[in-house]
Amino acid sequence: MKYFIITFFIVVFFLPVTMSAQDLKDIDEIVPFSEGLAAIRRGEQWGFINEKGDLVIPFRYDIYWDKNADTSKLDLSGVRYPMFKEGRCLISKIVEDGITVVGFMDTAGKVVIEPQFLNIYPFKDGYSTGVLFDKAYKGENEFKLKIYDLKFFDVLVDTSGHIEEYFERRHNIQMTKRRYKLPPIMAKRLVGNLVALRSEGDGWEIRKIEYK
Repeated sequence: MKYFIITFFIVVFFLPVTMSAQDLKDIDEIVPFSEGLAAIRRGEQWGFINEKGDLVIPFRYDIYWDKNADTSKLDLSGVRYPMFKEGRCLISKIVEDGITVVGFMDTAGKVVIEPQFLNIYPFKDGYSTGVLFDKAYKGENEFKLKIYDLKFFDVLVDTSGHIEEYFERRHNIQMTKRRYKLPPIMAKRLVGNLVALRSEGDGWEIRKIEYK
């Protein structure tokens, strides 16, 4: 008996695979690069591209901006478009009768500080000062309506969201859309552990604080 050995040769063809950068079209606004990322706007949504043109933070609605901003101001009223500073970019959400509070995301688009500030300065050397909004549930009244205690403080906060210092409690902030005005920040970090504080209607005080 004869045996025939048949040998099969398998030829594998490796075809070159080319990857092209994502085409980004219908962009309404492009912001200068900062910390390696640039914001781009499509309608009411913002995303971020890196220096290769890749969309690294997808388009989203919660990124804070104000098309009517006064860019001479350093607080929220001056934020014309989103930009990263010290690895943080402003995000927002709506609370209390349509009023906006802000927090921060990191360069991966992850929320690192939940929106809880009515106003805040950009981070500098790892810290910022802002007006913190705190809403605590107290119970129900005789009509079964929920009652909340609204508190406001000027605070010193670091880039992780840790509140390093609570300053004086704020008053006279109206949390109704019709009466609401962006509250000025009454605490300003000068340098190191020196902070300037201003009481409502009074002059400035320079205070030295201790924090790690």
